[in-house]
Amino acid sequence: MIANQVSTAFGALSDPTRRAIFERLAGAPSAVGDLAREFPVSRPAVSQHLKVLKDAGLVTDRAHGTRRIYQVHPPALEALRTYLDSFWTTALDRFKSAAEARPRTPNA
Repeated sequence: MIANQVSTAFGALSDPTRRAIFERLAGAPSAVGDLAREFPVSRPAVSQHLKVLKDAGLVTDRAHGTRRIYQVHPPALEALRTYLDSFWTTALDRFKSAAEARPRTPNA
């Protein structure tokens, strides 16, 4: 995931309602109508949130009869995790270097 995609994904998740919809979809795929019943926003508002999540590459949809079923897009989650893990790895490496560079004092 390139920097622009990461930025777009985090931007999409910055809205609390959109993040809640995304978290709900992480539990199980769902149709717009089912999601709209679970949130205090209108069905068109849920559709708009899903469009933003889809445009950010965080969710995908598929036709199921006359309904569209939305689900989390695992490669996008993997890319975000890789991005965040890079900070954790860097922090751990720096901590290790600092700990190893510190002079040891004998036990009293």
